[in-house]
Amino acid sequence: MGQIELAGNPSITVTVRRSARARRLSLRMSQLDGRVTLTLPRGVPEDEGLAFLQSKEDWLRKHVAARVDDVIVGIGASLPFRGALHTIQKGTGRGIARSDETLHVGGGEDTASRRLQAWLKAQARDRLAVASDRYAQALGKPYARLTLRDTRSRWGSCTSDGGLMYSWRLIMTPPEILDYVAAHEVAHLEQMNHSDAFWAVVERLYGDWRPARNWLRTNGAGLHRYKF
Repeated sequence: MGQIELAGNPSITVTVRRSARARRLSLRMSQLDGRVTLTLPRGVPEDEGLAFLQSKEDWLRKHVAARVDDVIVGIGASLPFRGALHTIQKGTGRGIARSDETLHVGGGEDTASRRLQAWLKAQARDRLAVASDRYAQALGKPYARLTLRDTRSRWGSCTSDGGLMYSWRLIMTPPEILDYVAAHEVAHLEQMNHSDAFWAVVERLYGDWRPARNWLRTNGAGLHRYKF
């Protein structure tokens, strides 16, 4: 694996990787961190990869320009909470209070980000536990445990022994989106697959799940641009 620097304003660093499974050249830009990766199948010369990259430069620069910058969470910044954008302001005491669309964070400004992240995780755990309990009761199948992580590739998972895992960033989404993910993972307690039977369980628990899934596909990656 190596890197290529595309000169210009701005310059773009492209990571070059070879893949034995790749069947064609491909160029991708992650919406999570903006990383650009050029994948070369085995046996394709690097010169051919460079020519491919140069042919896609206009496309790549359009996507780089369109990507929204990261948000460093702290006093004065804004971030979504339960689907609504909230402004972060300095509060009194050491706790965190919410009023209208403002989060008042007490204590020193240098620790505001860390304390706000801990508060969001606690809020996520409470909301996800309530939703998971509700759907598990409706399904008649209890889950074994509930854990939170900051995953990038998935919003939740269900293990074969009934353990539910969720991304704590779901607390940033509208309530119905968090509920959908909870229903999705609880449905795996009955169907450990994504068959038609599985989606029928999701629909029985949640209702029409398609708008929520589309919301996550469109907006989910943007939730990772908030850096704590």
